[in-house]
Amino acid sequence: MSENITILIPVFNDWDALSKLLEKIEEQANLLKMRFSVQVMNDCSSLPMQVASYPSLDISVVHLLRNVGHQKAIAVGLAHLANSESKSNVLVMDADGEDKPSDIPAMIKASTENPDKIIFAHRSKRSEGFVFRVSYQIYKFIFKLLTSKVITFGNFSIVPHTMLKKLAFVSEIWNNYPGGVIRSKLPYTSIPLERGTRLAGESKMNFVSLVLHGMSTIAVFLDVTAVRIMLFSVFLIACSFLGIAVVFELKFVAEMATPGWASSLASGFMIIVLQAFFISLFLVFTVLSYRSNKHFIPLSDYKPFIEKIEKIS
Repeated sequence: MSENITILIPVFNDWDALSKLLEKIEEQANLLKMRFSVQVMNDCSSLPMQVASYPSLDISVVHLLRNVGHQKAIAVGLAHLANSESKSNVLVMDADGEDKPSDIPAMIKASTENPDKIIFAHRSKRSEGFVFRVSYQIYKFIFKLLTSKVITFGNFSIVPHTMLKKLAFVSEIWNNYPGGVIRSKLPYTSIPLERGTRLAGESKMNFVSLVLHGMSTIAVFLDVTAVRIMLFSVFLIACSFLGIAVVFELKFVAEMATPGWASSLASGFMIIVLQAFFISLFLVFTVLSYRSNKHFIPLSDYKPFIEKIEKIS
């Protein structure tokens, strides 16, 4: 394999896991007889940096001025690489080791076979607990319901250098990297790979973080989601007016309504109509505001977030 590969790794206070990850990445570099470049995105960690040098790796650490979260750190890293003179394909992976370095050869092979596509790792088997897996299935159902899209992958991916600048110009990757790729309409595919286990320490993600992460993915498709909710609101309004018509028919034509029953039910339907109407009105203005505002473009707006770049080896 002769491809030039730059590995992009966002990290926040996860230096022990990163050290073990880099050791395993070097093992793969030696097996493949390649030399990898590694760009570590230090997301303004509060713990001292612990990154050693490795003979088969060219490591640089990009220090961010503030903590922006791993999705935005990835966007800054992609934009920085897109503005560089490097012609490397970019392999994005998390620092905790759940994206297994032993899968790097399979990712490179898939990229070689599909040079004009972004390659993602589709999780064929997950190692999380039962509650997480059930919650994840619920999230995927809601995501498809609201966006009509299916998402089965995370950050672990490889971006051809020919697409790097185009991807870095997609504003949606600032919110969510996988969702931004889907929204960009750039060609992508996925290969089935099993998820690994954390190499060291504990996950920084809690329930609230996971919910926010899911919401940020859906937010990438805000306009589509808003239209679908508006259509559902229109459906509710139509059903409510139908219900009101049935109530009036029962009361004034069939004379079957008991005292007070018809007015209470009709009032309930009218409340649903008003709520659905104001939800639709709010969504209309939200979408119009979203489409008229200038969005953050990583390729042109990333530089103020970088404090310094430190060369390790």
